[in-house]
Amino acid sequence: MAITSGSLNPNPARPVLRFERRLRHSPEKVWQAVTDPAHLKHWFPVEFQAEQRIGAPITFVFPGAEAPPGSGEILEFDPPRVFAFTWKDANPQDTAVLRFELVPEDEGCLLVFTHALGGPGDLLATARHAAGWDGCLDVMEGVLAGHAVESTRKDWFLRAEHYVEEFGIATGECAAMADGFLIRVQRDLIHPKEKVWAQLTEDDPAVLGAAPPLRATHGYQPAGLVTELAAPDTLAYTWLHEDAPAGVVRWQLTPQSFGSLLTVTQTIPAELAELRAVTLAAWQTHLELFFAALFGDIRCPWPTDRTEQLRRRYATSLES
Repeated sequence: MAITSGSLNPNPARPVLRFERRLRHSPEKVWQAVTDPAHLKHWFPVEFQAEQRIGAPITFVFPGAEAPPGSGEILEFDPPRVFAFTWKDANPQDTAVLRFELVPEDEGCLLVFTHALGGPGDLLATARHAAGWDGCLDVMEGVLAGHAVESTRKDWFLRAEHYVEEFGIATGECAAMADGFLIRVQRDLIHPKEKVWAQLTEDDPAVLGAAPPLRATHGYQPAGLVTELAAPDTLAYTWLHEDAPAGVVRWQLTPQSFGSLLTVTQTIPAELAELRAVTLAAWQTHLELFFAALFGDIRCPWPTDRTEQLRRRYATSLES
């Protein structure tokens, strides 16, 4: 298993990721690695262009122009102790703060790296960022030690999967409505919505008025017919109870600056409230499998033990 060194402070206003790495290198050597653009280019995820002074503007250039350049400003510059700066992406209101602190130790130093995300809407993205930073820090450690370290896509996936579970960000929600309940489960994805849609409908295209693609169902309640279809954004279908339509399942894909947000909802009538826990558990399990499949990890058969574990957890929370 790849190293997972991140922790999350789920501040309601601003989630903060924290990483600690003990390094067998002097603070001065590590300082160069985390502040000098000539060193940053070997491990930082984007090209970092800035003068080394407080207040200096920063330009972040993505490799291959895969995203518009970002901007920022140096907030703290205290060699060889603290380096902090802002990072703005395509959304000017989404400003992150990154901070590196070096604490001298007998055999080197402790690197404390924090990433304060832009706001509460970024909570779902904490797993992707944590997985990415772990990989970057691994590469940085290799650079400091004088040997190459490769952070693979498989490493990222395993880390992201770990953080999704550890941070609890895959947990579904159940909201009361006038005539019943609305189940909602979400996933932050690094894939564009077109690729996610292709995965959802592969070998089983969605057709209005027909049964939904098998990958859009979980099997704990029978599926009815597709009632709404707008590829690659929306797929909705009825679900059945005792052979009659009981509610609607909706898959919604929303583009993000990098990747997409997947939201799955299901309506449950008030008289079937006892189905809430198993429905939440089934959808959380389903999206875990779907997330893995996007990385080529097809997991069969369905993990019934996992769904039952989640069902018990949801049942307890719904009773409280």
